[in-house]
Amino acid sequence: MQQLKQDHHKISSVEQEEKTQYKFGRGAQFNYKNKFIKNESTRENTEAVDDWEEPDVPTQFIEQQSRTIVNKVESKDVGMGYSMNPYAGCEHGCIYCYARNVHEYWGYSAGLDFEQKIIVKKNAAQLLRKFLLNPKWDATPIMLSGNTDCYQPAEKKFRLTRSLLEVCNEFNQPVGILTKNSGILRDKDLLQEMGKKNIVSAMVSITSFNEELRRMMEPRTTTAKQKLKVIEELSKSGVRMGIMMGPMIPGLNEHEMQRIMKAAADHGATFTAYTFIRLNGAIKFLFHDWLYKNFPNHADKVWHLIEQSHDGKVNDSRWGVRMRGEGSIAQMVAQQYKKYGKLYNMNAEEWSLDRTLFRVPGRQGKLF
Repeated sequence: MQQLKQDHHKISSVEQEEKTQYKFGRGAQFNYKNKFIKNESTRENTEAVDDWEEPDVPTQFIEQQSRTIVNKVESKDVGMGYSMNPYAGCEHGCIYCYARNVHEYWGYSAGLDFEQKIIVKKNAAQLLRKFLLNPKWDATPIMLSGNTDCYQPAEKKFRLTRSLLEVCNEFNQPVGILTKNSGILRDKDLLQEMGKKNIVSAMVSITSFNEELRRMMEPRTTTAKQKLKVIEELSKSGVRMGIMMGPMIPGLNEHEMQRIMKAAADHGATFTAYTFIRLNGAIKFLFHDWLYKNFPNHADKVWHLIEQSHDGKVNDSRWGVRMRGEGSIAQMVAQQYKKYGKLYNMNAEEWSLDRTLFRVPGRQGKLF
């Protein structure tokens, strides 16, 4: 109980420092302190009152030459062995995004910096090609967007995701995709070709059909209606499509699970996944600020429901529990997921991407 009081006091102290107006079109409303940076500077006027306002900073793209692009996923709670992310940071601005904390390793804040300073890994395709040429590589499926969205707005300009898919198609390397942006349709021709070889599948993230909630919670993503069109169009093109319902947030969107699953199934989705909200690291403070500014009348209820689902905290880090939660609320969500998944024939088939077609271009024969 004492720890909970300390957390609430710390959160309130952070929020009281923020005097700026609400930044529409952004999820986070301020830059939370980077835990890796010891020294900070502040700007104050002569009366020592922080009443100045910084204008909305346009998105900055930071192009770089990276050393690696494929990462082995050590987490036991996610269904992927490897992932690759052509961008770090994400302009979608989803307030709950677990990837925000990773931005601190780059020297930025998990708050507004995460949405406004996007790292662009210009040599992503070359790095992937080099990785796949390793004679020990066994064609294990790789996930695009294991961290930030590979089809975020930056993709329209840089087309790095397209270049990665072209390499995968050339090698017949199986790949999975997770996105909440309709920009994936720009690559329908390539995805259709890969779908015929059964070396690609895609998931679209849908968290709510409440458009007002979506605009506040994930301000620069595609509408739920458009996401359903993406599922329908790609599934008709031969791409196996699914939905990610994450995160489910008690008091905000957990009651929409059945509607989301039914609509997705009606539009061609055949498999699903979900996560339960957890607020680790800086996300705890950013989400609290966002919640109380947007839903002042029932923010307390939502916050306490999250706490009840994580042993009195909001940032449970225990393996096997952190992504699903525990207690009556989390159990109810899990039961809904199981019930409606069966009702709408989701996850009914045993299915996997085809690894047997993998080959190194220019060499005779297949890997297996």
